[in-house]
Amino acid sequence: MHGLGNDFVVVDCREAPLALDSAAIRLLGDRHFGVGFDQLLTIEPARDPACAHAYGIWNADGSRSGQCGNGVRCVARWLQRAGALGRGATRLESPSGPVEVELLEDGQVRVDMGEPRFEPAAIPLRADGPAPSYAIDVAGRALEVGAVSMGNPHALVEVDDVATAPVAVLGPQVEHAGAFPAGCNVGFAEVRSRGAIRLRVWERGVGETLACGTGACAAVAVLRARAKLDADVRVALPGGELAIRWEGPGHALWMAGPAAFAFEGEWAPA
Repeated sequence: MHGLGNDFVVVDCREAPLALDSAAIRLLGDRHFGVGFDQLLTIEPARDPACAHAYGIWNADGSRSGQCGNGVRCVARWLQRAGALGRGATRLESPSGPVEVELLEDGQVRVDMGEPRFEPAAIPLRADGPAPSYAIDVAGRALEVGAVSMGNPHALVEVDDVATAPVAVLGPQVEHAGAFPAGCNVGFAEVRSRGAIRLRVWERGVGETLACGTGACAAVAVLRARAKLDADVRVALPGGELAIRWEGPGHALWMAGPAAFAFEGEWAPA
């Protein structure tokens, strides 16, 4: 499946847990020797009685992830096709806590991504307290970034032109910067207007992807906290567009976008 080109292998684990270790996940995620994906998603029984289903997330390097905005939309569409999810709002259990999903009439999926968390300990980020930006050491020089948690850690770099942003160079440097003890996803955002931004994202444990749902949410949260955006924002990513709405502190952030099936198959590792 994919959400705006951010692609996933989805495994039905409702009857039995995932029988793959980190090495097998890395092999499955290899685009030359396996199937290839940005993340692997599992559909699981909910442990929280308030949730209908649960899902797990693994990056292409075999590491776990706490949240994935494009992934949760794919989980919702998968459950819908399996006859396990109907119209209206449904609560799902993510690795970082409950999220609410809603299947829209146009085939898109709307997701309550929760309230952005700017406290350094929640990201996590080594800093004395929350701030609009932080000067962090990246490869021996200071770089200004914003930081927020959307259930996973995000850094944001504002750029004048996202097309020429040094994503492949700065992305891994910021991901592994000492200021982020658990690593981070790294967004590069160009503000086009108060209701539109362009964004590229270097995903932790994956690399640059065509789209990142939590990255889009994080970019809007950081830029809105800097008073550069209105509540409704269109986020243009290389793979397509997401609609983000955040009214500000004290409110949940909502994301809406598509989710599509690509193919089905069986994988038999040698």
